[in-house]
Amino acid sequence: MPRALISVSDKTGLVAFASGLAARGFELVSTGGTAKTLQENGLAVTSVSEVTGFPEMMDGRVKTLHPRIHGGILARRSSDAHLAAAREHGIGLIDIVAVNLYPFAAGAANPATPFEGLIEEIDIGGPSLVRGAAKNFADVLVVVSPGDYSAVLDQLDRPNGPTLAFRFDLARKAFAHTAAYDTAIAAGLADVAVDGGTVTRQPVGDDRAPSRMTVGLRKVRDLRYGENPHQPAAWYAEEPPTALGAAAFLQGKELSYTNLLDLDAAARIVLEFTEPAAAVIKHTNPCGAATGTSAADAYVRAREADRLSSFGGIVAVNRAIDVETARALVSTKLDAVIAPSVDDEAHAVLAQKAQMRVVTADFSRLRESTGRELRSILGAVLVQVRDRVAEASLPWPAHGLQVVTKRQPTAEEWTALRFAWRICAHVKSNTVIFTAADRTLAIGAGQMSRVDSVNVARMKASANGPDVLRGSVAASDAFIPFRDGLDAIAAAGATAIVQTGGSVKDQEVIAAADEHGLAMVFTGRRHFRH
Repeated sequence: MPRALISVSDKTGLVAFASGLAARGFELVSTGGTAKTLQENGLAVTSVSEVTGFPEMMDGRVKTLHPRIHGGILARRSSDAHLAAAREHGIGLIDIVAVNLYPFAAGAANPATPFEGLIEEIDIGGPSLVRGAAKNFADVLVVVSPGDYSAVLDQLDRPNGPTLAFRFDLARKAFAHTAAYDTAIAAGLADVAVDGGTVTRQPVGDDRAPSRMTVGLRKVRDLRYGENPHQPAAWYAEEPPTALGAAAFLQGKELSYTNLLDLDAAARIVLEFTEPAAAVIKHTNPCGAATGTSAADAYVRAREADRLSSFGGIVAVNRAIDVETARALVSTKLDAVIAPSVDDEAHAVLAQKAQMRVVTADFSRLRESTGRELRSILGAVLVQVRDRVAEASLPWPAHGLQVVTKRQPTAEEWTALRFAWRICAHVKSNTVIFTAADRTLAIGAGQMSRVDSVNVARMKASANGPDVLRGSVAASDAFIPFRDGLDAIAAAGATAIVQTGGSVKDQEVIAAADEHGLAMVFTGRRHFRH
């Protein structure tokens, strides 16, 4: 009788798979919780303890680590010596190993999991079983994913049994599974501190850079193409997938690399707001961003900030897409939209634009994501902690801000300055933007000087009329190095400005602001975005 060893943490499809094996004449050998589940569903199970002659011990830490298990897996059927050794020592052969591992990654992703609990999620016997079966793939089928159960049963029904190609494909998946598991452990233990005799996990968002970083990624899907059509590209996510790694693709053309970059840029902006907010993105920069009384209201305001550039844009809203919002979205030519969810009634409206990509994601998880961000350069990877506009988390004026001019901002200007600062942090540097209290008016993004940034913003604003920027506020993502930048902002029509401060020419710039009657606020914190 052939034998299958089954020991799984993920019990999806377990009973149906085990029933299929039993119907094909397999003896089922199992451990602990897996054996209990099978027995409760009427299946005959041989416990691992019956095979080894030893009980499961040490809180389950030791159960499958035994020659009567590993010998049965590793014995080469083509070797007379291996088979003779198995007979001599009473080792029964094992033909299928169906194992998936303790959910370490899920425990590590939960900041409430204590260090002691995290350690107990490190599987020892499971990886050994998987690696042994994968090494002996020509004789043993190794199954680490419930998604392969039906294919295994189909292959067993072939006249000559599973093909060598199928066996090897399962082995490759198995080695990838254990590699990802060890990677998750290495990454999960990076944020652990030892203080004397105490070992504790560090808070999420700790900014220490580990001496070695291990990253394991699973392919989510192939992408339409990369930045250009001749560049193949794919989308990968950490395990367990979260934030944009767990996004759902609801409709539209296949996603491209640039679509995802733009969706990320759009989502980052609207995550700055608890009130309804929308952003329209082109090439990772906002054409417009706004808050409103509803998602639809915010979107229309954001679109109208630069209607010409919004054509073919990428949109994020931080509320569910309802019918009203869907109608506003389909009234514009858009490439993609991301939102927390889509109401049932809104699906049919969005479907009017079948080519428009619609993506949903758990925005609460996006907002909470404070981990390290990775970015590739030629032959290396850069790592940083995600930027947060923490100084704008409370209404302004707030502690830590410094009004450096003779004139204080008015209450209306404070509101607008806070709005501008939250948007400014998400525009490519160098940037100067102009806003009202609830919407952008003009964005000068990614210029080589701040005077250029102001001039670009003024040029963009002119499409909406000659006096659009009169009475606006401005924000600069870093300090204004010379008074010419301040003069240009004043000439554009702004009455107040927020910037980092810290230039050797600060006094000259402050004097210029006083000459123009502007109120100016220093944050002491820069928000470059490259």
